[in-house]
Amino acid sequence: MLLNPRVVQQLIAKFSALKILVLGDFMLDRFIWGHVERISPEAPVPVVDVVGESTSLGGAGNVVQNIRAMGAQVVPIGIIGRDNAAAKIVELLGSAGVNAEDMLRSERHTTEKTRILAHQQQVVRVDREERSPIAESVQVELVERFLKALDWADGVIISDYSKGCISPDLLVKILPEARRRNKLVCLDPKPRYFSSYSPLTVLTPNQAEAGVVLGYPIVTEEDLKEAGRKILQLIDCEGLLITRGDKGMALFHQGEMILVPARAREVYDVTGAGDTVIATLCLALAAGSRFREAIELTNVAAGIVVGKVGTATVTPGELLAGL
Repeated sequence: MLLNPRVVQQLIAKFSALKILVLGDFMLDRFIWGHVERISPEAPVPVVDVVGESTSLGGAGNVVQNIRAMGAQVVPIGIIGRDNAAAKIVELLGSAGVNAEDMLRSERHTTEKTRILAHQQQVVRVDREERSPIAESVQVELVERFLKALDWADGVIISDYSKGCISPDLLVKILPEARRRNKLVCLDPKPRYFSSYSPLTVLTPNQAEAGVVLGYPIVTEEDLKEAGRKILQLIDCEGLLITRGDKGMALFHQGEMILVPARAREVYDVTGAGDTVIATLCLALAAGSRFREAIELTNVAAGIVVGKVGTATVTPGELLAGL
């Protein structure tokens, strides 16, 4: 299917009027950039000569960045600590024009991922995080803030990175209510709570995550069909989008599987690509796009973002040029 650039331009023009609610695991992505010219005499590892450092919003925060890059408004709801990483997240949200007043503070360490890159390739990643479930009192506050913001939203994105914010107890309190209020809900999952992701509008697992539900790796097209069938039996959702890396995407909708080939010419970094996928998909559906059109546009966005290094976003101009 070829997208009509004029139709897409009209669709993208509607993004600026949309308001999206993002709930999930917020984290700070820290990048240390350098180059390698020698191996350490202490161990068989490369020595990275640092030339610069940068930070950006990661996890659900990168979903927020992608929504803002495409012109829509967003309310973020998540948990951060009382540390320097939390302060940086609040600062970055503010720089993106996002109010962080619904972000909850806790005694947990803010999730922080440090990636060391040399010659545009990742050498190593260092994580600081807590993955235990959140306290019940914090969960109650999250639910209250979510339901209060729900009427305001044209669409909802739940970004589960399995860092403790999203749990079955939380989902059972918010998903049925979102359905009752006829809200568009898109969820980026982790296999841990697959059976709790109901009801939804659309679920966006990657192929490896879908394979966990299947019980074995997805190798053939028949495997892919069976994974889609099993997930749709498990979860009440209108559409299922399985992202497949360099093989593109598979949309399961109205009893049909539609394969969409990848658009990327060169892949430099897949960091945060799933965040771009779910942000673009939610915006397109909230703007009135049909599923097939929304997936095609999402595929264009994914092809653009993996051609960038680090946690990246896509702009409306880049989407139109990508067509």
